[in-house]
Amino acid sequence: MLFCSRGPVIPTTLIFGASRGLGRAFTDHALQLGHRVVALVRHADMASELHTLGVEVVIGDALDPLAVAQACRLADRDARVVSTLGSFRQSAPVDYQGNRHVIDEMEHAGLSRLLLVTSLGCGDSWQYLPERARAAFGHEVRLKSLAESWLQTSTLEWTILRPAGLQDGEPTGQAILSQGQERHGLVRRQDVAIRGLQLLTDQEACGQIYAIGDPGLNQP
Repeated sequence: MLFCSRGPVIPTTLIFGASRGLGRAFTDHALQLGHRVVALVRHADMASELHTLGVEVVIGDALDPLAVAQACRLADRDARVVSTLGSFRQSAPVDYQGNRHVIDEMEHAGLSRLLLVTSLGCGDSWQYLPERARAAFGHEVRLKSLAESWLQTSTLEWTILRPAGLQDGEPTGQAILSQGQERHGLVRRQDVAIRGLQLLTDQEACGQIYAIGDPGLNQP
């Protein structure tokens, strides 16, 4: 009789906001780690590009709960989820409403683990946000704060990550996580993705809020 042993289980990471910026950094790093990656993407050309890289793509908008639900079903219940959704200088309130759909549809589909990436200045860190920053993107920060509150009162196993000012470039490996401290400055998107995916698998990070910044990077 022939017995077939099962190989190692490949983790699934479902990413909302995967096509550009910080979400793309999470997508690239998850692929480098050998994860099965599922993504909800609005535009067909970007969906084609991600599909070429090996991503399983659902074409749709996070403001459409049916599209979010489809992505959750495709990923399946054991998937870990990352949301980097944001709407800087866009009229659609995806910072709150899109993330709310992600949280709600995860609950409905039986997924449990979510890393919500927001921003410095959200929630209780609003007090540390300079007036100039409040004037520039305070509206988006307040919407992200609403998403944080919706998540914290959900049934999900959540972690919230609030990056400093985001910068492109190679990871420095020097990004620092902190809690309950004033933090400013910059951080590389790649470093946020690396540390974020580590938090996603850390049971002690559940129910925790972290800021992340790189003290070695200076504001221009």
